[in-house]
Amino acid sequence: MDRDSIKIAFIYIGTVIGAGFASGREIIDFFGVYGVNGIIGMIICGCVFGFIGAFFLNKVYELKINNNNELLKLIFSKKVVFFIESIVTIFLFVGFSIMLSGSGAIFKEEFNLSYDIGIYIMAIFCFIVFISELSGFALINFILVPILIVGIIFLSTYIILKEGFIFSNVEGVKLTTKGNFITSAFLYVGFNSLLLSVVLSSLLPIISSKKTAIKGGALGGLALGIIGCFILVPLLIYYTEIFKFEIPMLRVSEYVSMYYKNIFSIVLWLAMFTTAIANGYGFIENRSNKVNRKVVSLIFCLCGIPMAKLGFSNLVTTIYPIFGYIGIMVLVASLYKLR
Repeated sequence: MDRDSIKIAFIYIGTVIGAGFASGREIIDFFGVYGVNGIIGMIICGCVFGFIGAFFLNKVYELKINNNNELLKLIFSKKVVFFIESIVTIFLFVGFSIMLSGSGAIFKEEFNLSYDIGIYIMAIFCFIVFISELSGFALINFILVPILIVGIIFLSTYIILKEGFIFSNVEGVKLTTKGNFITSAFLYVGFNSLLLSVVLSSLLPIISSKKTAIKGGALGGLALGIIGCFILVPLLIYYTEIFKFEIPMLRVSEYVSMYYKNIFSIVLWLAMFTTAIANGYGFIENRSNKVNRKVVSLIFCLCGIPMAKLGFSNLVTTIYPIFGYIGIMVLVASLYKLR
């Protein structure tokens, strides 16, 4: 496996593994509710992520696509492109603000520090990455994503060795909405596709060949499925005790020790950070050049701070679902038009 493929895979993982994924909240909502079948759903999800990653990156290389705007122009009319670009701009900004807000929540609730300090620290680190362009973006994912993976795998392995595969939620719960673990897997990919299309379409400079594109996309997607299973299994073991918590994986980490809970809080913060820089990088890459990149990066970070103070859970529950359905539309249209 060449170095560029691994870089791409880590960027892919870092983009998706943010607050909802690493915290376990999204994993419970999309997969945990189906009990053991949720594991099958997560495996399907990983395979679809792998296919989508390989497909998109292969097209980025073949068609020499440099950014999301160029990608959308190949799929939609000018009027539709303008509409979707406007939505994407809002989505990236809000997504960035949500990660800043999550940082504030962790600093306040887990480290007993000021909510504002958590927001400011993440904003400063993000600004440093943004002005470093693609090389800095790729490097930070190359360093941090392995730490995230090790932290999640350690926690899951410890719980499995301690409790065994004895799930408190085997059959799943009764749902008022229609659907099953298979449709949920496809929906979850769709809900992440808007940000993925923005980030993946900007990776041409590090795609050295068609082989690199396909390997990087497939590896990143399949790895997400595996990591998702490592998160899902302990959630199923302790399901009845943790399914109502906003950050269930933090609750699970308490079964290791309070000390490890502090460590996992840092892991979760890093997951938020990788997703924050993915949102910001996607925004800045499409709306700046080498001359004004620092100015755009600074304004973007400063503007994200006031929205971050609206609250983490409020932003997640009201904003994400709307963008998710738009992402599904873009994903389906891309697969059809670029096939």
